[in-house]
Amino acid sequence: MPISISFATALPRCRRWLTLFLLSSLLAACSHAPLVPSVPVPVIAEPSPARTAPVQPIPPRIGLALGGGAARGFAHIGVIQVLEEQGIKVDLVAGTSAGSLVAALYASGLTGREMATLAESMDEGAITDWAFPTRGLIRGEALARYVREKTGGKQIEQMKLPLGIVATDLSDGSGILFRRGDTGSAVRASSSVPAVFQPVKIGSREYVDGGLVAPVPVRYARQMGAELVIAVDITSPPEEKPGADAIRMLLQTFSIMGRSINNFELGDADIVLRPKLDGVGSADFSARKRSVQAGREIALAMLAQIRSKIFIKTH
Repeated sequence: MPISISFATALPRCRRWLTLFLLSSLLAACSHAPLVPSVPVPVIAEPSPARTAPVQPIPPRIGLALGGGAARGFAHIGVIQVLEEQGIKVDLVAGTSAGSLVAALYASGLTGREMATLAESMDEGAITDWAFPTRGLIRGEALARYVREKTGGKQIEQMKLPLGIVATDLSDGSGILFRRGDTGSAVRASSSVPAVFQPVKIGSREYVDGGLVAPVPVRYARQMGAELVIAVDITSPPEEKPGADAIRMLLQTFSIMGRSINNFELGDADIVLRPKLDGVGSADFSARKRSVQAGREIALAMLAQIRSKIFIKTH
């Protein structure tokens, strides 16, 4: 019997065949389509950290505190010579009494060798001007003139190296650190041992020996900004037999007083140098070469310790 298919029955089948045909044709076309190369995605590299030079350690600001001791002060020159020879740079200097004289010369630009030559030719009479003994045997103006001449007339604030000079206010006993003004007058004030030198009037006040408040000016060097302080102590120890004359008795009194003050003052120093000056008196200007040599010897003996302290402070 012939099979008869109605139009209504055949139409859905035709739609399925048509759909399958179209899909087959599309897949065949895609299989022969050329490949489109993919576009590479740019890789953005992370910025590398900037290379910085290693930070160089900064050495500490070295302060030199030069103490008082009259003629024994030539030892300061020997210490300075060794520091210069070893390339140890001093950034500032503070001085008391004899130390203030050497500090002023050094700060003005004189080297250790130049100061040693100057010391050898120094005439004691050039810094001594005797006066009628009312408030002191020596006026001190000759010392001030000598300082002005040897420093080229520079004011304290004009020095090549920051300079501090310590004196004592006679009216209230307070310490004063001169950082400005006439260098000669400041050194004269710092060196004015009562009853030996006349007090020095600066402005409206009178000043005397800085050793009364700071035989070795360690704390004043700190005040000036020193981070490492090398202190040079040339004070005379009290004599077992001080003698009967008034000057010796006065110096003995200062030695006793200065020793107790120094115990406090030197405690804040990083390095304390004590030149061996046995037998060298405060008034012994004939021993200047020996004193310079004593300064050299103690500085050389303590050199390793000085370098060690500088290294520790630097790192």
